[in-house]
Amino acid sequence: MTEQRPAIGRVTAAIVTVATMLPYLTLKILWLTGSSIGVTDDELMNDSAMVGLNAMTFGMDAVGLLLAVAFSTRWGLRLPAWLVLLPLWVGTGLLSVVIVTAPILVASTGLAVFSGGPIEPWVYMMVYGGFVGQGIGLMTVFALYARDRWPGVFTTRLGHAFTGPAGSFQTVVAWGALLVTTVVAGVRLSWTFGAPAVAVVQHGFKALLAVAGAVAFVAVVRRRGNGLFWRLLVPVWLGSGSLFGWGLYVMIVRSVGGPLVAGGAGAADLVDLFGMLAGLVMGLSGAYMLAERSGVDDVQPLEEPLEGDDRDGDRQAAYHGHR
Repeated sequence: MTEQRPAIGRVTAAIVTVATMLPYLTLKILWLTGSSIGVTDDELMNDSAMVGLNAMTFGMDAVGLLLAVAFSTRWGLRLPAWLVLLPLWVGTGLLSVVIVTAPILVASTGLAVFSGGPIEPWVYMMVYGGFVGQGIGLMTVFALYARDRWPGVFTTRLGHAFTGPAGSFQTVVAWGALLVTTVVAGVRLSWTFGAPAVAVVQHGFKALLAVAGAVAFVAVVRRRGNGLFWRLLVPVWLGSGSLFGWGLYVMIVRSVGGPLVAGGAGAADLVDLFGMLAGLVMGLSGAYMLAERSGVDDVQPLEEPLEGDDRDGDRQAAYHGHR
């Protein structure tokens, strides 16, 4: 099979995405090399916990940059699926919250939302502005990339799903994830009463996104409706990725300690822990379901349901580079 040259739209989206990442990566390099630019407390970036967190977040953004580049090339289509999907799932889950909440907070409170800390307000504006740009860019270029690599995901209808041997178990998992997610979201919503605008927007949207993802996951597993599969896959992807990504991030921050840790222990830790576990379960179950739908390994993604008795004969060996 001859690989097609990436479309101009995919290349353009990748270039724009990379451009939005460069200011953040540059800032992290400066901080990691001893600069105190944008920081009012010169000792802040010398704290060992902050050095570790800066290195971690630099690495996360660097992975996003490499993936954006890969999505604009032919060799990117040959990357193992897990190497593409896992970091994108976590990354877009984290960024989806920022894309929505950051503009709302800036529009409603102005730069005051960033004042009072050891970091200059302009740094927050640059960082979160970059996050919004790279989040939109990554989602766009990934959608274009996925459409070329896994076209069956975008053409399959929900009611024509491939029924695998683990269907009953996945139904139990989906309902269990919805139960846990509903409790986690309910606790988050309770924190919004009488809270500052930042907490209201962030906790409110995280709760909404999590429940939307869990409800969509139940609908996907039970194959309710006859719409396109990808329309429900999007909230499942973002909701589970947000639960897992933000839960894991908070767990790491609390584990290393440092100046970013400020109260909220106990119940808040449990909410983040159970949210992370619910997101992980949804993600693993969803990955298994996608593997079933596409006909694992050497089988092409199914654009139409298999018909007839000779089902194995209907499956055609696929080009390995597009798995």
